Amino acid sequence: MRVGILTVSDRASGQQYEDRSGPLIERLIEERLGWEVAETEIVPDETAQIEKILIGWVDARHLNLIITTGGTGFSPRDVTPEATRSVIEREAPGLAEAMRAASLRVTPHAMLSRAVCGIRAQTLIVNLPGSPKAAKENLETLYPVLPHALELLIDASGADTSHQFVQRV
Repeated sequence: MRVGILTVSDRASGQQYEDRSGPLIERLIEERLGWEVAETEIVPDETAQIEKILIGWVDARHLNLIITTGGTGFSPRDVTPEATRSVIEREAPGLAEAMRAASLRVTPHAMLSRAVCGIRAQTLIVNLPGSPKAAKENLETLYPVLPHALELLIDASGADTSHQFVQRV
């Protein structure tokens, strides 16, 4: 699987702040899932720039998974969910709901997350928080389903065989 990690941060893009979430997510993806991180980028909280990268990574680079970090809160500059919604074709609300539910066990601030997850073509796009701790916790919530989700998106042979059909009478 080929992955892109997009850090959305005015301060990190302006080199006023070191991006710690992007490199952490990259390490976790490579170590835990064994997937290739093919693209990384840092952009300011600007809708057009976020959209351009997401579209390019899906349509031209054909990545399987794009993880964004940052820009999912209540600040007026937090526009990652809006940019994501504008480029996806289908939402994957269960992923975002699961992340928020798991995060609520850690902090009530999880209710302030506006993270979005969705699909464009055969690529899953997941918004994570900008804090390294929260990004790690949210990514850990998704580990059990990410491989199967991506297999389904690329229509891998036998991807549906892990589902058991139960007939109800």
